[in-house]
Amino acid sequence: MSDLTRPGALPLRPLTTGELLDAAVVLLRARPFRLIGVGGVLAVIEQALLFPLRRLADQDISLFPATGRLSEFGWLLLAGFGTEALIIAIIGGIAAADGGRALLGAAAPPRPAPRPVSVGVIAVTAMLVAAAATALPFLVVLEPLQDGGFVAAGLLVAVLWPLPYGLIGMAAPAAVIEQRGPGSALLRSIRLASRDTLRAVWIRLLGWLSWMLIRLALILATIALVELIFTSPSATVDNLVLAGAAVLVNAVAYPVLGCLDVMLLLEGRMRTEGLDIMLRRTLTRGVATEATLRAPR
Repeated sequence: MSDLTRPGALPLRPLTTGELLDAAVVLLRARPFRLIGVGGVLAVIEQALLFPLRRLADQDISLFPATGRLSEFGWLLLAGFGTEALIIAIIGGIAAADGGRALLGAAAPPRPAPRPVSVGVIAVTAMLVAAAATALPFLVVLEPLQDGGFVAAGLLVAVLWPLPYGLIGMAAPAAVIEQRGPGSALLRSIRLASRDTLRAVWIRLLGWLSWMLIRLALILATIALVELIFTSPSATVDNLVLAGAAVLVNAVAYPVLGCLDVMLLLEGRMRTEGLDIMLRRTLTRGVATEATLRAPR
C-alpha cells in the first residue's frame, strides 16, 4: 500500500470541521440505498406517530398551531425531538458497520457483528434525553405565557438541549465499532465528546443546525409549490402535506446525521488517542486491523 495516509475513501488523520461534515456524506455514499431506505422507512413511521399530535394541535400549513392549542403543540415538538434522536441513533448504529472500510478500504476488518440490543437501548436513551431536554421548556412555559412562550421555550431549549444531544451522539457507533454494551458505549461517548473543549458536541450541533436549516427551506419550498397547485381544503390535508414534505427531506437528513456520529467517533479517536498512528503502524506490519479499531476498555 503506497499511501498509508489514505488507504480508504477518507484520510487517515484528524479532520477539520468542514472535512468532518463532508466525511459524513462520503460514508453515506458507501451504502446510500440501504441507509436512505432505512431513513425513509423510519421517517414514514415517525410522521405516522406525529400525525395525531398534529391534528390535536390543529397545525396548518403555516406550521403554527391553532389558537388555544399551545399545550398540544408543545407535545408535538416534544415527540418530534424524541423520535428524531431515536432515528439518528439507530441509523448511526447501522452506518457504523462501514466506518472501518471508509477509513481503511480493502484493509478494513470484516463488518462488525450487529449489536441490536445495545443500539436499541442507546436509541431509546437518546430519545429520552432529547425529550427531557425539551419537555421542561415547552410544557412549563408555553401554555402560561401563551404566544410569549414560543420565545421563552425556544431560548430554554437552546440552553438545555445542545449539551446532552452532543454528549451521547457517538454511543451507537461505539456499540458497533468497538463492540461495547449500552452502558459502556454511552460512557465512551460522553468521555470522547468531553475532550478538546467539547469539540465533538459543537460539531454535532453544527451538523444538526445545518440540516435543520436545509430541511426547513425544503419543507417551505414544498409547501409553496403545493399552494401554487391547489388550495388546501382542510387542516387534515395540511397535515398530510407537512408529513409528506418531512419524509422526503428526513429520508436523507437522518442518514447524514447518523453518519456524522460515526465520523465523530473515529475522528475523535484519531485526534485524542492516536488511532490514525496505530492503524498506519498496523497496516505497515501487515496484520489485522480489527483489534486496533476496537478501543481498549
